[in-house]
Amino acid sequence: MSGHGAPATNLSGIKLAGIPVRLAIVAASWHTEIMDGLIAGALRAVEEGGLEPKLIRVPGSFELPVAAARLAPHYDAVVALGVVIRGGTPHFEYVCSAATTGLTEVSVRTGTPIGFGVLTCDTEQQGLDRAGLPGSSEDKGYEATAAAVLTVAELRGAGV
Repeated sequence: MSGHGAPATNLSGIKLAGIPVRLAIVAASWHTEIMDGLIAGALRAVEEGGLEPKLIRVPGSFELPVAAARLAPHYDAVVALGVVIRGGTPHFEYVCSAATTGLTEVSVRTGTPIGFGVLTCDTEQQGLDRAGLPGSSEDKGYEATAAAVLTVAELRGAGV
């Protein structure tokens, strides 16, 4: 796991062309402790940016793309949060591939930035290390939210 080379992400004082950002966060429900950390990180980013998001919960990471597809036309950005932990069957590959491909397709099709906060981990400890919890080395919920909001700001700055 590497945060090496990651850009600085700070939403304090972000320029949003004076237009509020309508933001939805869609979060899976598996692996409660990790998901609680991801959501808390996303909400920290939202608070920094002075935003008021809509939080939607879905059963798992496989359901993130359909929820994002329904939300994207109504929001300036969507943040997708989930965690998939490798087990002893090919299920891991199927769910990770479906979530990644589905969320990418939604973003490209709708033109709505999707913050990708889906952790794909070999172990639960890797998820805990990236969940923004006390003692975590990374805060992927915060980072995914900042990425989505910063993309909105850049696109607005470009006049699109």
